[in-house]
Amino acid sequence: MYEVEFKNEFKKALKKIKEYDNIVVFRHQRPDGDAFGSQLGLAFWLKDSFPSKTIHFVGKNSSVYGENVFTKMEEVDDDFFNNKFLAIICDTGNTARIDDERWQKADYKIKFDHHPNDEPYGDLNIVANEIASCSELIADFIFFTGKKYPMSKLSAMYLFDGITTDSGRFLFSSVTSKTHRIAAKLIDIGIIPSYDCFNKLYEKDVDSLIFQKHVLNNMVFTGNGIAYYVLTEKDLKELNIDNERGKEHLSLMSNIKGIEIWFCVTEIVEKNEWRVSIRSKKIDISEVAKKYNGGGHMQASGATLYSLDEMPSLIKDLEELI
Repeated sequence: MYEVEFKNEFKKALKKIKEYDNIVVFRHQRPDGDAFGSQLGLAFWLKDSFPSKTIHFVGKNSSVYGENVFTKMEEVDDDFFNNKFLAIICDTGNTARIDDERWQKADYKIKFDHHPNDEPYGDLNIVANEIASCSELIADFIFFTGKKYPMSKLSAMYLFDGITTDSGRFLFSSVTSKTHRIAAKLIDIGIIPSYDCFNKLYEKDVDSLIFQKHVLNNMVFTGNGIAYYVLTEKDLKELNIDNERGKEHLSLMSNIKGIEIWFCVTEIVEKNEWRVSIRSKKIDISEVAKKYNGGGHMQASGATLYSLDEMPSLIKDLEELI
C-alpha cells in the first residue's frame, strides 16, 4: 500500500480545490527546475482533472530553460484576480520570494513546500523540509487523490524534471527510497527519463560550452576544502549570458576530491548585489546562507552579498563548517 505522510493535509487541499472555480498556481522568483516542475506538474494535472474550472499558472519566464523543457508562462489580466480564487504556491519558503504579488488577493492560500517553514504564510501549509524537492511532494499529493484523478504524461514529465534537478540527479542525501518509488511511478505513467527529461534539461549550446571553459579557467581553490568562481557583469556580457545562468556550471566543482563546499557568485547590477549559490557534499550550509541574507537546504542554499568585500568573511565561515 502506498504510504502517505500528509493524509489529512492532502484531504483538506483536495477539498479546497473542489470548492473553487478559479485557481492560480504560483512559485518562486528566478525559478529553478523544481519551481517550474512542481508548478506546471500541478497546474496541468488540475486542468486535466477539473476541466470546468479556470486554472492559471503565472510568473516570469526564465532564460535557463527553453520552452522545450518548461512551457511559457501564462499572462493573466489583473481583472481576473478580482474574482474569488484559490492560490496554490509551490516551492517557496517565504512571501518575499513569491513571483507575482497578486497571490495576496486570493481568498484562500495553500503552501506546498520543502524549505524550512520559517514563514507559514498559507491558510493551509503542507511542508516537508526533509525531502529533496517540492515536485516529490506534489507527486505524492496527486497519487494520493487516486484513480479518479489520473496524472497525464505531461504532468509526470514536469514533476520528474523537478525531482531530478533539485535532487542533484538523485545524488543528494535528501533522496530517499520514497523519492525513487515516486520517480518509478512517474516513469510508469509513460515518460522516458533519457528522452523526456535528461536530454532536454542538460542540452547545451555553444555559449554554454564557452561559459564552461571560463568556469574551468577561473575556479578558485582556497586550500581548505572550498572552491568557487565569480562572474562580474563584464564577464556575463563577454560570455553572452544573463545573470540567471550564473550557477549553470556549479556542478563542475561537485566531484573534486578534497572539495567539501563550493559556490558561485554572480553580479546583479540592477540590484547592486551579488547572488551566491552554495552547495556541499554532506555539510549543512543553510545556517551560513541565512547569515548572508539567504537560506535553503542542507546541501543547496543561496545567499546575497552587497559587496565583494564580504567574500573573505563568507569563505571563513564556510571553512569553519569543514
